[in-house]
Amino acid sequence: MNNIINMNRHQPVAYEIVENAPRVNDNPKPRGMLLHCGAQVVDRQDLFEVATPHGTDTWYPLPHRSLVTEVEHQLQAAGFQLRGETHALTHDGSRYFGVIQVNLPTRSARDFGWVVGLRNSHDKSLPAGLVAGTQVFVCDNLAFNGEVKLSRKHTRFAMRDLKQLTARAVGKLGDKFADFDRRISAYKKMYLPDRSAHDLIVRSVDCRAITASQVPAVLEEWRKPSHEEFLPRNAWSLFNAFTEVYKGVNPQTAVKRGQALHGLFDGQVGLAS
Repeated sequence: MNNIINMNRHQPVAYEIVENAPRVNDNPKPRGMLLHCGAQVVDRQDLFEVATPHGTDTWYPLPHRSLVTEVEHQLQAAGFQLRGETHALTHDGSRYFGVIQVNLPTRSARDFGWVVGLRNSHDKSLPAGLVAGTQVFVCDNLAFNGEVKLSRKHTRFAMRDLKQLTARAVGKLGDKFADFDRRISAYKKMYLPDRSAHDLIVRSVDCRAITASQVPAVLEEWRKPSHEEFLPRNAWSLFNAFTEVYKGVNPQTAVKRGQALHGLFDGQVGLAS
């Protein structure tokens, strides 16, 4: 058993256990940015056994378990299929980031999937959150966009309002995921010569999609892709050069950078509003 869970196993748990939580298919789990420094990937049961600290008069922490199960219930109610999950903890279990792979029965096969990113904290560092993104199957590259998110501070009625806020956020996911499919199709169709790729990499530093120190790594992935699927010289290949470098980046940082990266590439292919 990992150290995070051992530290919390015998502490009082300040929430009611949900017996009939949705189950997720045991497909291979994506790692991607969840393996950043300091994070520990844990299984579902160990995540659910992390104790929630007692609140105060002004702070009411949400159990990690409650966030995960409520999001899953709302996803299934909206018609999404749950295809897999990965959960990670840091700071002795106080901070959580997870990924749930989802799909719709009517969606055609693609080389990338849809994911929902979840975050929560027990140390007042982060509000509970939900964000939409994509996962590339060949390499588990993850990219998030901040357009659809649940953000709720741990205030008195956070638990009461969790269902309503989650339902509202999940209700927007269908349109946002369809946007992902359209934009990635546009990325694949745009030929990108080296000069244009190099210009985008420089501009990515300006918009804070990467740091200056990450430029050599992105260039290396563009010039010699780790996966043959990204040999075509198009915007999708370059996009994945960036997301390959995002592996090892803190999830919260990767969400912000992914949003900036999508904005940069949307402008390049003519999708920016």
